[in-house]
Amino acid sequence: MILAFPGNGSLAARLGGPVHPVHVHQFPDGESLVRIEADVQGACVDVVCTLDRPDPKLFPLVVALRTLRELGAARIRLVAPYLCYMRQDRRFHPGEGVSAPVLASMLGPLVDGLVTVDPHLHRITSLDTLWPRPVVVHAAPALAAWVAEHVRDPLFIGPDEESAQWVGAVAHLAGAPSTVLRKERRGDRDVDVSLPDLDRWPGRTPVLVDDIASTARTLAAAAAQLRRLGTPPPACVVVHALFAEGAAEALVEAGVGLVASTNTVIAPTSVIDIAPLLAQALAPPPEGV
Repeated sequence: MILAFPGNGSLAARLGGPVHPVHVHQFPDGESLVRIEADVQGACVDVVCTLDRPDPKLFPLVVALRTLRELGAARIRLVAPYLCYMRQDRRFHPGEGVSAPVLASMLGPLVDGLVTVDPHLHRITSLDTLWPRPVVVHAAPALAAWVAEHVRDPLFIGPDEESAQWVGAVAHLAGAPSTVLRKERRGDRDVDVSLPDLDRWPGRTPVLVDDIASTARTLAAAAAQLRRLGTPPPACVVVHALFAEGAAEALVEAGVGLVASTNTVIAPTSVIDIAPLLAQALAPPPEGV
C-alpha cells in the first residue's frame, strides 16, 4: 500500500501499488491535523513524501508515521525522493546545529526503511550510519537517457572535483566524455568557478550536471564562462531542482539553452521521470522485514 502526502500523488501513482492520500489540514493558527483514511492494519506501507522545503512537512510527517504504527501497519518505509538537510553534516561555525543526524534521529525510529534518490553524501560516507535499511536509487540512468535523446555530442561537466566519479558514471551511460569544474564558494550566492581546458573536445555541447541546485549560481557562472569561450549554449541537468527565487532566470541570463531535472522535486523543469527507477527499488521488500 502506498500513502502519498500532498503534492506527491502524481509520482506515487506510478510506483506500482494502490495509492491513498494522507490528508493534512492546516488550521488558522498554523497547527496541522493529519488524517489517514485507509485501513492499514497488517499492511506494508510506503509513505511517499519528498522533502524539499521541508520544515512545514516534517511535523505532519512525524504525526503520520506514528499514526500508522498506532493503526497497526506491519511495515513502514519512508519514500523521500529528495532527502533534506544532508548538506548540514558538520559544524562549520561554533554553535551551529548539525541537522543531518538530527533528522535521522527524529524520523528513523518511526520507520522500518528509507528509500531516497541520490542523497547529498559529503562527509557522511553512508546512509547506513544514520538510517534503518536505507535504499539509495541512483538517477544516473535517467539523466543519461534524457541527455542522449535531447543533446547532440554532449560533454558532461560536474560542479567540482568531488563530483568526478558521479558525473563520470552518467557520462559513461550516455557514451560521452566528462570533466569537472574547480569551484570556490564565498557565500550562499557568491561562487567563483574555473573551467578545465576544453580543447580536447571541440564541437561538443557542454552539459552541466549537479545533484542539487538551489541558487544555481555555480551552474550560471559556469554557463557564462562557457558562452564566453564560444561553446554552443550549454544544457543544465539536475537531480534535485530546489531552485530558489531567481535561479531559473539566472540560468537563462547566463546562456543556458536547456534546463532539465528529475521529478524528485516538482518544478517547471521536472521532465526526467524517476518513477521507474523508484518502482524497481520498491518492488522487492527489504530482506528480513
